[in-house]
Amino acid sequence: MTAPAAAPVPPPVVVPTSGPASRDRAADPVVLDLTGMTCSACAVRIEKVLSRVPGVEQATVNLALETAEVRAPGIEGAALVAAVERAGYGATLRAEAARARRQALETAAAERRAEERRTLLVFALSAVLTLPFVVAMVPMAWGAHAHWLTPTLQLALATPVQIVAGWRFYVGAFKALRGVSANMDVLVALGTTAAFLFSVAMIASHGEHAVGHLYFEGSATILTLILAGKLMEARARRAASAAVASLMALRPDTAIRLVGEVQETVSIDDLRSGDRILVKPGERVAADGLVEEGASELDESLVTGESLPVAKGPGDKVTAGTINGSGALTVTVRAVGEDTVLARIARLVEQAQIAKAPVQKLVDRVAALFVPVIVVVALATFAGWLLVGAETETAFVAAVSVLVIACPCALGLATPAALVAGTGAAAKAGILIKDIEALERAHAVDVVVFDKTGTLTAGHPAVTDVVVFGGRGDDMLRLAASVQAASEHPLAKAMVAAAFFKGLVLSLAREARAVTGRGVTAIVDGRRVAIGNAALMAELSVDTRLYAKELARLEAEAKTVVTVARDGEAVGLIAMADPIRPDSRAAVAALQARGIACRMLTGDAAPVAAAVGTALGLDGVEGPVPPERKAAAIAAMRRDGRIVAMVGDGINDAPALAAADVGIAIGTGADVALETAGITLMRPDPRLVPAALEIARATWAKIRQNLFWAFAYNVVGVPLAALGYLTPALAGAAMALSSVSVVTNALTLTRWKPTLADGDGASGPRRAAD
Repeated sequence: MTAPAAAPVPPPVVVPTSGPASRDRAADPVVLDLTGMTCSACAVRIEKVLSRVPGVEQATVNLALETAEVRAPGIEGAALVAAVERAGYGATLRAEAARARRQALETAAAERRAEERRTLLVFALSAVLTLPFVVAMVPMAWGAHAHWLTPTLQLALATPVQIVAGWRFYVGAFKALRGVSANMDVLVALGTTAAFLFSVAMIASHGEHAVGHLYFEGSATILTLILAGKLMEARARRAASAAVASLMALRPDTAIRLVGEVQETVSIDDLRSGDRILVKPGERVAADGLVEEGASELDESLVTGESLPVAKGPGDKVTAGTINGSGALTVTVRAVGEDTVLARIARLVEQAQIAKAPVQKLVDRVAALFVPVIVVVALATFAGWLLVGAETETAFVAAVSVLVIACPCALGLATPAALVAGTGAAAKAGILIKDIEALERAHAVDVVVFDKTGTLTAGHPAVTDVVVFGGRGDDMLRLAASVQAASEHPLAKAMVAAAFFKGLVLSLAREARAVTGRGVTAIVDGRRVAIGNAALMAELSVDTRLYAKELARLEAEAKTVVTVARDGEAVGLIAMADPIRPDSRAAVAALQARGIACRMLTGDAAPVAAAVGTALGLDGVEGPVPPERKAAAIAAMRRDGRIVAMVGDGINDAPALAAADVGIAIGTGADVALETAGITLMRPDPRLVPAALEIARATWAKIRQNLFWAFAYNVVGVPLAALGYLTPALAGAAMALSSVSVVTNALTLTRWKPTLADGDGASGPRRAAD
């Protein structure tokens, strides 16, 4: 008879504790927090300034995050800060120490909130003074004229708005022009000042008879609406870029260190590898390490995206930032500060958000020329109206409208806002996107190539079949596990794990003797037990003919089969294999449902590869394939015009991950695989592969939507303004709305959650195996 297969212990949910953090810190880029940027032209200007500093290899500025990443080996950060400040902007060095970095992020956030409050106060003042203009403009929509605002009253209302609300734009324009560049501030300052001074000149010439020829309402309304747009834009940016700050906030400030039997509360910056710390129920783990004593379950959802708590006991790895459950744990520290998994995740997310997609580089080149071109267009508009015989006032209004509506903010924010929101949402789901170019390619992937061991399968053997000849399967499994209890062999561990899962009580084995290449014998409960292959059974004169058919069937399924004999008589078979992960079928089905082909390249034997391919319904299987041939196979697919994603976890997968358009590494794998891949899955769930491609597609769609609307807005708005169909006030409203709409559209990505098909349906804490 065939007993039900013993369920394997779920694979470990472990994140790596070495890799990028162990590199020479000098090779890492310098990160600067910037202030004073108003549009993409500012970002381009700062990039140019930093690139001109001797020794700088590359400088990348992100407008949405207000940060710069500079690769400058051997260059002091102070020199970079000074260069930015000479260009008229503010810059501070990003702190390296974990706690200092967290405090720096909190300080920067506090400063931004303070700036928002100041902007809000200025906006409130500006809005109150602009409201009479808006009220007076309402009847004008129906052809009536409101003359209750005398020229003198209009001047009194508009002057504070022009000075107080316009001050930031004058300062920004001065700094930009001083650096021989132009930005949004230049356009706003030119447009509003021209409207204001023209109106002042009309009052000086005509006094109270200047009614109907004043444009104070235009300058005041433009400034007020732009301030409103800046407020909404700043708040939307803050929400989109909250991923890194929320990750860093997971770390507690202190830990309970054990010195002998004495407990002392210390700063996490004072922890060192080898220290012992106590993690009480409900507390966050302060550092990466190994459980020394105690048993509990940890909520790892904020680090790995795993929704279920993970059971932890002696020898299990724990990660900084995870939340302890009901039991106290004594943990031996293995990594602290910037070497922890949490710090690595935060750094990878940050680098991805700062990085620039190829499409953004093209947009930046357009934006750098945009402002000068618009100034030329405005002058041409003014001259064109005069040439067709229009009055100077008509030509002037059209030119001002062109200046005001053509703000490049929406263009500059279109790509980085979507990238920040998309990578942040992915990180919350346990998907780390490190390579922005990979994300840009991922939306077009049409074939996914999987490694087998550790990717589609658990990566370690587990008992799949227990075949007995009379008696009970549990009894035979208990005997086998008792013999193997002290062994470190992977097959022995699989038998012990299966017995543990079924709650079997093991007996003490005596006189255990391993027979190299054949099996093991021992005495259990006074009976001589032997476990091994056909050679061992022949040596012990055990008759194996009774189960020859079952043995052939199991071996045909590419399983490793051992015979269990008691007192010289065969009592059954135990078959083991590297089990397919419970979620692999759902992952493959989800990809195929989207029209993506699924193939497998494995170094395992052909029968094993074929069995897994058949079980999962893969579109193609090849094995055994050595590492160099994996990379060649990937390259061949790309030559055929396929966009290839490679999913793997081992050292042998690194060449293929590098050769693919998109490399996706399982987070429990080798560090070299994690370093090579552009996308890392922080838990061994194959369903995150379609989820990673899903968020890549969603992010790319947002980028395209944002760029379309940003370009469409300018393509439509500038001609309308030049032809006189827009007033300066209406142009200001449209300009403010464009930036807000782009950031708000990107912000919808922050609500993204992966669509995961049902897996094994497990409930309760999962067990992290050794």
